[in-house]
Amino acid sequence: MKVPLFPLDVVLFPGTPLPLHIFEERYKEMIGECLAQKSGFGVVRAQREGLAVIGCMARIARVLHEYEDGKLDILCDGGDRFEIEQLDNSRAFLQAEVDFFTDEDVESTRQSREECLALHFEVLELAGVGHQPAHVNLDRPIAFQLAWALPADLGFKQQLLAIRSDAERTQMLCEFYKTMLPKLRMGALTNRVAAGNGQVM
Repeated sequence: MKVPLFPLDVVLFPGTPLPLHIFEERYKEMIGECLAQKSGFGVVRAQREGLAVIGCMARIARVLHEYEDGKLDILCDGGDRFEIEQLDNSRAFLQAEVDFFTDEDVESTRQSREECLALHFEVLELAGVGHQPAHVNLDRPIAFQLAWALPADLGFKQQLLAIRSDAERTQMLCEFYKTMLPKLRMGALTNRVAAGNGQVM
C-alpha cells in the first residue's frame, strides 16, 4: 500500500498523541489531501543516516487551528505500524510503499506490566518529569503508552517501535528502567544530603 510520509525527529507509537504545526507548502498539500480523503499519513524518524525503516501511521484527530496563510495546527493519534518497502519521490512530499504489521506472539503478562508500571513511575518521579500517562489499563499492553512519556533517546524508542512482541517490548522497557534507576536514586540521595547540610533527611 502507498502512503504519504512525514519524516520527523520523533518516534510515534500506536495509541499516543502527536501535535504538529504544518507550515511547509508540501506538507500543507499532504495534510489537505489527508483531511479531504479522511486518510492518514506515515510518520518516520528522520535520522542523520537516512529514514528509519519502521514507522507508524498518524490519524488526524482534529484541526486545532487554521491560519490565514494556510498553516495548520493539528492533533494526531498513532495508528498501525509499518515497514517501508520502497520510497516514491514523484510528488512534492515523500511517499512509500509499505507493509503493515502487528505483534506476532502472545502479550505480556499482567505481572510484568505491573512491574513495568511501578518502575516507570519511580523513574519519572526521580527524574522530575511531571508528564504522566493519564490512565493505564493493565489488562492491555502498556509498553507504547509508557515509552511515549519517557525522557529516553529516540534510538531506544525506535527499537521499541520495531519489536513485534509485546512480551519482549515490555521486558526491554523494564531493563531500561532498571539501568536508569541506580543513577537516578543516587542523584536523589545526593540532593537530599545537600539540602540537609550533609545529613540525610
